[in-house]
Amino acid sequence: MSPGARILVVDDEPQIRRSLQVNLENKDYAVVTAASGEEALESIARRKPDVVIVDLVLPSMDGIELTRRIRDQSPVPIIVLSANGDELKKVEALESGADDYVTKPFSMEELSARIKSALRRTVMLSGSEPIFRRAGLSVNFERREARLQEELIKLTPTEYDLLKYMIQYSGKVLTHRILLTAIWGEAYANQAQYLRVFIGQLRKKLERNTARPQYILTDPGVGYRFETSPQEENS
Repeated sequence: MSPGARILVVDDEPQIRRSLQVNLENKDYAVVTAASGEEALESIARRKPDVVIVDLVLPSMDGIELTRRIRDQSPVPIIVLSANGDELKKVEALESGADDYVTKPFSMEELSARIKSALRRTVMLSGSEPIFRRAGLSVNFERREARLQEELIKLTPTEYDLLKYMIQYSGKVLTHRILLTAIWGEAYANQAQYLRVFIGQLRKKLERNTARPQYILTDPGVGYRFETSPQEENS
């Protein structure tokens, strides 16, 4: 999935661009770089990258505006990098179209894991397989059935719709507003209690330990993420 994937790195600092390029090329990615939003948009149109990594602080066009512009023209996964860990800024980036948000400083292992999650989601959305399978969980989209360790899970229609939506965007942090609007509609965009109730119900049905969930992870103050490779230690 990952070897040879095209990664576009957008950052105005030459040393950061070079560092990311060297480290990602060592992981068998094909990397191109851009120093500005305008250069990035031109590169996306010409090179069709598989993932775009965007720094928030850019000359003439900041990372938020660039993310909006990219999303207007392409479904390519976007990972935002920023030294700003403020929750409101993170929500703004995600609601502008970013798929993930990584706070500096970060390790290359973390960034690589986020890239792999973005690529997995792209493959899932473009594939024709109607059944999702991951670590004991399977969901048949044609039958609207979910099974855990082959045992049928009884889901309400809303629980199923929420689960399906999160699976379709596996690995992506989905804000409260995005989930509420997608499942309940724009009128419910600020009704966070709906989401808390249904996420709680899904966790009770999917997770062996709701205090240490494997599948539906919380990004505090921002939203939720469906984990693509659940492990016992996730929380």
